[in-house]
Amino acid sequence: DNWAFLYAQRLALKQELPLHICFCLVPKFLDATIRHYGFMLRGLQEVAKECAELNIPFHLLLGYAKDVLPAFVVDHGVGGLVTDFCPLRLPRQWVEDVKERLPEDVPFAQVDAHNIVPCWVASPKQEYSARTIRGKIHAQLPEFLTEFPPIIPHPYSPSCPAEPIAWEACYSSLQVDRTVKEVEWATPGTAAGMAVLKSFITERLKSFSSHRNDPNKAALSNLSPWFHFGQVSTQRAILEVQKHRRKYKESVDAFVEEAVVRRELAENFCYYNENYDSVKGAYDWAQTTLNLHAKDKRPFLYKLQELEQGTTHDPLWNAAQLQMVQEGKMHGFLRMYWAKKILEWTRSPEEALQFAIYLNDRYELDGRDPNGYVGCLWSICGIHDQGWAERAIFGKIRYMNYAGCKRKFDVGEFERRYTP
Repeated sequence: DNWAFLYAQRLALKQELPLHICFCLVPKFLDATIRHYGFMLRGLQEVAKECAELNIPFHLLLGYAKDVLPAFVVDHGVGGLVTDFCPLRLPRQWVEDVKERLPEDVPFAQVDAHNIVPCWVASPKQEYSARTIRGKIHAQLPEFLTEFPPIIPHPYSPSCPAEPIAWEACYSSLQVDRTVKEVEWATPGTAAGMAVLKSFITERLKSFSSHRNDPNKAALSNLSPWFHFGQVSTQRAILEVQKHRRKYKESVDAFVEEAVVRRELAENFCYYNENYDSVKGAYDWAQTTLNLHAKDKRPFLYKLQELEQGTTHDPLWNAAQLQMVQEGKMHGFLRMYWAKKILEWTRSPEEALQFAIYLNDRYELDGRDPNGYVGCLWSICGIHDQGWAERAIFGKIRYMNYAGCKRKFDVGEFERRYTP
């Protein structure tokens, strides 16, 4: 289920040439730990097996793409290169670096394989909110939300096979923190991800629209780790979930809103706003109001380490933080509460955002993702939101508190599940 892969195979078939798949394994990436790399590498082992069955050699190249890919292209006489798309700064830089070093006669194409409506087609500019992008996306879904044609066993064999991959050596080549352990509830790879999708549809979809904001209820899809690592396609999830629209219309519509409209809104923000991980990326009204209240007295001030260990005065916040540390996933509703409290308990909006992004990227399996950056900026900087009644510290940024959570769900039940 990968449009970049499909496009590359179509080019190869047309030219009657072999097809190679390369993955460049970088030794470190932002705040990713062995939790993230382990999930990714185990998923890639499944990809390598599938490629072998399809007569498509899979190459794992160790190092940054600019250092290893152009040489691979020359050595293998590659006639054309296809890459996928990510709106974040570093992956975009990798693409630029490769472009500069490729032989001039090798065409290089980029396919947005992980959005349903490609990012630059959905909108040519940064959208203000879900309201302004929703219609644009829905208008284009009939064209883009189609069934995938199959990848077929490739009829043209390469002159030299791929070198066998020493997976253990790949692990030891990484320069990442190994203290954040891999999680047990989420098995990496497409087969496991598709099983989670199936269990969502049969067990949780019916209550998605009514219970998705209750952290004590099993109503979420839990698919974000597989979406993030490209192991399950969002498009596949939507195609499968939509088959149940007649039975669960409200839940299906709510899932499409979250997994398509909100997700692609986050991609749009990161693609068109170079300050997507900074207070500078916020709207003028939000920067003004945060600035105005930057010196307001905070009720509590916590250091990063105290937040990381979940040792604040707030048992709900601690429970949410511990859920993320232990399971690599925090309930979606609590992610908002969690980030807003960091704004309330740190020295400045800049520090709050820095801490929130660091913790998110270090512990969440789906960290370092447009959704994560936009979630933090929505909570702390009012992105895709509006101004609310003014109050201390928050200014006009939407406020959330413990009492509000108590009205929404049984806070005590959740706290007991994650006591330190």
